[in-house]
Amino acid sequence: MFVQEKQGSNVPALGLYAHVPFCSTTCDFCAFYQERPSKKGIESFFRGLESEILRFPGDRPFSTVFVGGGTPGILSADQLERLCGLIRSAGLEKGCEWTIELAPTEVTAEKLRILAENGVNRASIGAQTFDPGMMEALGRGHKVEKTYEAYSLLRESAAFRVNLDLIFGAPGQTLAMWEEDLHKAVELDPEHLSTYCLTFEEDTAMYLRLAEGKVRLEPEREAAFYEKAWALLPARGYPQYEVSNFSKPGMPCLHNLNTWGMNEWIGYGPSASSQYGGFRRKNSASLDLWEKGMRPGAQPAYDEWTPIGFRDLAMDAIIFGLRMNEGISLVDLARRFGVGEGELSEIRRFFAELEDAGMLKSEAGASRLTTEGRMRCDAVAVEMPELQPVRTQTGLLQAG
Repeated sequence: MFVQEKQGSNVPALGLYAHVPFCSTTCDFCAFYQERPSKKGIESFFRGLESEILRFPGDRPFSTVFVGGGTPGILSADQLERLCGLIRSAGLEKGCEWTIELAPTEVTAEKLRILAENGVNRASIGAQTFDPGMMEALGRGHKVEKTYEAYSLLRESAAFRVNLDLIFGAPGQTLAMWEEDLHKAVELDPEHLSTYCLTFEEDTAMYLRLAEGKVRLEPEREAAFYEKAWALLPARGYPQYEVSNFSKPGMPCLHNLNTWGMNEWIGYGPSASSQYGGFRRKNSASLDLWEKGMRPGAQPAYDEWTPIGFRDLAMDAIIFGLRMNEGISLVDLARRFGVGEGELSEIRRFFAELEDAGMLKSEAGASRLTTEGRMRCDAVAVEMPELQPVRTQTGLLQAG
């Protein structure tokens, strides 16, 4: 499932992520970097984006594109055309998967026409829920009817594969309400569904409610919600391919597969992350600092910048691979990242413990988490042992 190479080529896949930081409102659960749109801010964004694409190009055409935010669709039709032009100038593979996130309130026929004409072929809609009460509980800035209107416009354009984002675990949500959300999403017949458990991120309104004791964590309820999605969606024609993601056969999100597979991607825009050229970096989560750092001769403003080696990539490929339904092959990963068998000793021991606990199953050369294991995949990632240093005749070979 991991996209390691472009189809029919030996050239590794390369993803492009563009972060559009503007939002008219902040949802109660959202911790992504965003700013209120202004004429000055939007112009600053475009100025910085153009400079960043010129200063930090890829060494090969981009095979996937994902435009997120924020709310990219908050841009006007003309501004979206400008955005697409800058992204195309970065050099894209012909017909590559190109996703844009759209809030239901921002979808118009004119915007969709411009996006389609520029090569955008996949839209991710933040539906979140079809229950008006839950919509209010999440602090969303749109009514349920807007989701249906936006979806109808997308289908009328016939140019986009569609993903619907759904959130479960909101305070007051029952299992029956979640099941109804799933049924309504399936009835729309999108190509892809993403289901996310509500997380209480610091510096959000939802986290403040948790800290004040107004809401509480309910892991058993969340587990029931997970199990409901994992059972219902595959039965309705959406096989699960990752803990939170389901798609019609052959229609996963290629950009995410590239990222989870520890391939390379370049992020443009404030707060965007990159994994490219042996480094991981995260742009400053400040539109002003990021834009100033992209001016000719200026030092780029990064919140993070760290070198990354093959063994770091191998560890992350193991952790993210276990979130995938197809699982991972330690043999294949060792070969891909140049990891020796001796370095895998503690990981193999840990896998054996997971099998004994009924959380992992190994067959046909692949190791996969069971339903119980996937329910605890975050804990599995935390407990995962590191690759072990191997002692050679000349000393200690560091595994990291």
